[in-house]
Amino acid sequence: MDDNLLAASIPMKWVGPIKISGNVADIETAVPLATFESPLWPSVQRGAKISMATETGVTATLIDERMTRSILLEAATAASAYVAVRQITSSTAQLREVAATSSRFIELVGMRPEVIGNLIFLRFEFTTGDASGHNMVTLAADLLMRHILETVPGVSYGSISGNYCTDKKASAVNGILGRGKNVVAELLVPRATVADVLRTSAARIATLNVRKNLIGSIVAGGIRTANAHYANMLLAFYLATGQDAANIVEGSQGITHVEDRDGDLYFSCTLPNLIVGSVGNGKRLDFVEANLTRLGCREVRDVGDGARRLAVIAAATVLCGELSLLAAQTNPGELMQAHVRLERELVSGH
Repeated sequence: MDDNLLAASIPMKWVGPIKISGNVADIETAVPLATFESPLWPSVQRGAKISMATETGVTATLIDERMTRSILLEAATAASAYVAVRQITSSTAQLREVAATSSRFIELVGMRPEVIGNLIFLRFEFTTGDASGHNMVTLAADLLMRHILETVPGVSYGSISGNYCTDKKASAVNGILGRGKNVVAELLVPRATVADVLRTSAARIATLNVRKNLIGSIVAGGIRTANAHYANMLLAFYLATGQDAANIVEGSQGITHVEDRDGDLYFSCTLPNLIVGSVGNGKRLDFVEANLTRLGCREVRDVGDGARRLAVIAAATVLCGELSLLAAQTNPGELMQAHVRLERELVSGH
């Protein structure tokens, strides 16, 4: 047997449909979730059911998009590093032209320097079309590095990546500045639906969110994050759509915000680090192509719209699962009873 040809098989189900509106898509779509945690499917399904029962469903707003790569440069002293940074930041237009030579789909949209001792950490921010952009931004950063070394005196090579990006690590900088797509998903659930479908109240969910997601995350030392389980939905969605699954590390950094509006429930999930792409590595697999086609990512007309569509669908999926879990945790015993029942059904085949 050729070990290089082995493949891992992960159970996948389509869940939904989810009703989604906003500045990117106005759709009703089921979503593919690949996971070994079988209770995740009915949990997201319950949130999806609620979205279909509301007028606008989940409103997913794309706030910003930028993929990052940071380079590391060395200078002799902090004073010379400061002079170099001044020269680099004054030539932004030229750097933008250099970056554009690496790909017709990339654009340098921001640059943030940090001087630490004699070291220069330079965080480049790019738009990358329909690609998640890992390789694209590294190639552009490599060209920019060469250009800077050739035109800026007093600096030398440190590393093509200085960890100020920050890739696949939890960090404050990503939570503040964003990496990938920054999406806010919102849902307003009527009081009757909260009671009938979620078997709880807006007040109880809002209180639990403060105590668990906000205070609990502070007690745990969370970094720019306050949520129950974004990573569950993101990993399942990423595996089903051919994404780099390790990006759930920064992707799961996000904040759940809940309000009791006279008995109606306002529920939102802010995800500033959704790194998704509809083209690139992993997208040529048959099951990935089929899933992306069913999600409508092959019907878009403008460059970048496929990735934006994926991002808002991912955010809406996260909200459905987050809402369902928090509601369950307001009721003693409900979460564990559901897990036991659903997992036994899976094992028995019923």
